[in-house]
Amino acid sequence: MDHGQFLRPPGETVRLSAIDPGSLGEFGSEEEAQASAERDARSLLGLQDMLMAHERHGLLILFQGMDASGKDEAIRDVLSSLDPRGSEFKQFKPMTEKEVRHDYLWRAVASLPARGQIGIFNRSYYEHVVVERLHPEQLDRQRLPAASGEGIWQQRFRQIDDFERYLAENGIHLLKFFLHLSKAEQRKRLLERIERPETSWRFSRDDVEERGRWGEYMSAYEEALTHTNSEHAPWYVVPADKRWVTQAVVASVIAAELRSLHSEYPELTEEQREEIEWAREILEGESPGD
Repeated sequence: MDHGQFLRPPGETVRLSAIDPGSLGEFGSEEEAQASAERDARSLLGLQDMLMAHERHGLLILFQGMDASGKDEAIRDVLSSLDPRGSEFKQFKPMTEKEVRHDYLWRAVASLPARGQIGIFNRSYYEHVVVERLHPEQLDRQRLPAASGEGIWQQRFRQIDDFERYLAENGIHLLKFFLHLSKAEQRKRLLERIERPETSWRFSRDDVEERGRWGEYMSAYEEALTHTNSEHAPWYVVPADKRWVTQAVVASVIAAELRSLHSEYPELTEEQREEIEWAREILEGESPGD
């Protein structure tokens, strides 16, 4: 799969209205996309095992998007095969009283993966340059020394870019997915959420109220994507109107990234080989009943 079609060149202004959320990418059918997603998802466990064995690189995968864009489903269906010993999941909800007393990156830093590990963020620190822009009362809770004025957003874009560069330079690679959903498809999914007993419990009044500010959210996301899109931490803008396209693209990108880090297990040192030969001689010399 050509992943470049989902990337925007760093420095280029992102215009979400110019990107088709209903695109099928390279897939000719749902069956083709599902087969691709399943194949790549199955490969993740082995690739993760190599990552764990080397302990040289870590991987942080974060998902952003409007409500009902498919973040939960992508995490569940694509990443469920990962070994929990080598992965950690973080859901970013409104800040707690403890979190609000710290800087806005504090809770993200506390959940970063170690080298050899995979971290998964459902939403992320990008909430602090999108949601808080539309809800300044959340910013007021943080009691910042100087929180007024539009300059704070440019400041945070710079801080986030510096933070992500720091992570990349220290062996933590980032995959940032923006799941690009149309307003019409969101309406359809919210109605489905209301009608189905297994999902209606998740419905919140906020889902519809925030939808009423769709244009403002798109503008905030466009600016955030534009200013934090870089060579060291690029954004993948993934079509989200077809869940099977979303999952196929996400699975393919993650598998490719893991392969680029490690495609084989660490080579044994001479000392390790000697220890293995010693252990083999001992074990083969024992009788089966010992």
